[in-house]
Amino acid sequence: MRHWLAILLSFAGVAPGGAAEGFMPPDESLYAMGRFVYERNCLVCHGRWGDGDGELAKGMIPKPRKFSAGIFKYRTTPAGALPTDEDLTRTIRGGRANTSMPYFTQLSDREVRAVVEFIKFFSPRWRKPENYAAPVKLPEPPAWLDAEAAPRAAQGRATFTLVCTPCHGAQADGKGPAVAGLKDAWGDPAQPADLRSPAFRNGRTPPDIFRVLTLGIHGTPMPSFAEALTAEQRWELAAFISTLRPPETAKK
Repeated sequence: MRHWLAILLSFAGVAPGGAAEGFMPPDESLYAMGRFVYERNCLVCHGRWGDGDGELAKGMIPKPRKFSAGIFKYRTTPAGALPTDEDLTRTIRGGRANTSMPYFTQLSDREVRAVVEFIKFFSPRWRKPENYAAPVKLPEPPAWLDAEAAPRAAQGRATFTLVCTPCHGAQADGKGPAVAGLKDAWGDPAQPADLRSPAFRNGRTPPDIFRVLTLGIHGTPMPSFAEALTAEQRWELAAFISTLRPPETAKK
């Protein structure tokens, strides 16, 4: 009880607003409901104090998110920034493919909002305005993506060979020569995605892939390519990666 009280009091006196766009301290009015939802749905994997060390966490690959670190892989915000409430809600509602994170469609909208607020109490990053940012506005998919994707995908293949094979491998199976030394922000081995998989953790469509190429995956060796590659190159790369999925998946 004292630990929960200390967490709650640590946010007392943090005023809403601030220099960074999107800054809003956790809503204390939802704390009790959020804790209730968390303890009945999340604690068994993410742990009592949000350290990712719940009873079922042992042996999970990847390990459950460590909320106490305040680092989140999947966001619509710039690299290094905290996710938006909508980003967290998307994960709770939809789960994450190829992980142990299930979807929680049975929770009401208010319960989801409450648990989103509650997990913010685990990390002091949520009370620092400089960690907030507005979602990155991504460009609309180019017109050629549906009509003339094949030649652009060929260009994407060349970019993939040059930029991506050290980690993802020449066969895009996640077994590149650099894999052995890759670690994530939590000190665990970081396994690059098998890009031939029918499902990706952050979405499998070309816009989903473009978003990851643009924003990176925070806490992992997967960087943002927003500066290293032009938007056109990222779309071409997304088009190529889309050709790697199984044919029965590509038709859906």
